[in-house]
Amino acid sequence: MTSPRAVSHAEMLLLKRWNTPTVYNGWEQITRRDAGHECFNIAPTTDFMPEMGPMVGRAITLVIEPGNPRHSRDNPEAWTEYRRYVASVPGPKIVVVQDLDKPAVLGSFWGEVNSNVHRALGCVGTICDGAIRDLDEMKAAGFKALARRLCVGHAFSCHVAWGRHVEAFGVSVAPGQLIHADKHGFLAVPPEDEPRLLEAALFMDANECNTLIPAARSAAGQTTEQTLAAIEAAAAAFREATQEKFARRGEW
Repeated sequence: MTSPRAVSHAEMLLLKRWNTPTVYNGWEQITRRDAGHECFNIAPTTDFMPEMGPMVGRAITLVIEPGNPRHSRDNPEAWTEYRRYVASVPGPKIVVVQDLDKPAVLGSFWGEVNSNVHRALGCVGTICDGAIRDLDEMKAAGFKALARRLCVGHAFSCHVAWGRHVEAFGVSVAPGQLIHADKHGFLAVPPEDEPRLLEAALFMDANECNTLIPAARSAAGQTTEQTLAAIEAAAAAFREATQEKFARRGEW
């Protein structure tokens, strides 16, 4: 069986021009997954650098347990081995972190030093189902973070495991999976959906701009009935275009 064509670096840069809801709108038209329950964060997350816009990259996966001092004793080489793993994966990369202390927050893996180190290794940010700290310094490093909260200390933030499936904010994420994230949350794109993702997102955005949005913004000077009729006609045109392209009705 032929593997699906992966999104290229150039296509990632194009996807980065759009917010995550726009990418989702395209993805839901091409996926066989349940677009109402799968592949996007179920639990709430906070984008602590919304001014940086969206981030797109391949998942680097990591499990931590900052409240447990045993891990650093069990594997004193964990930091070196983990950094070699990060460096071995082509960028851009997003570090997806599962915190085993959840629901407690006992320490942060992320801060000024770790953000700069990961940036040097081709990572653009993190999705951390735990905490971050040194917020201003992370911003200065150009390292974007979606996380549960801020905290003061790092505790025993040694690595438990890396390069395996993790769960963050209710989503299972595999190493190398394409991630699109911004202030709305994140989408973990299944590999089979990558080849058509950019095309689908661009089409659905244009479909909105060609139908419903201009109809809604042309309401000035019209009666309520005229406005409603224009919106109904635009919705029908939106559905027709979506049906012709994807054999699906679309949102409207």
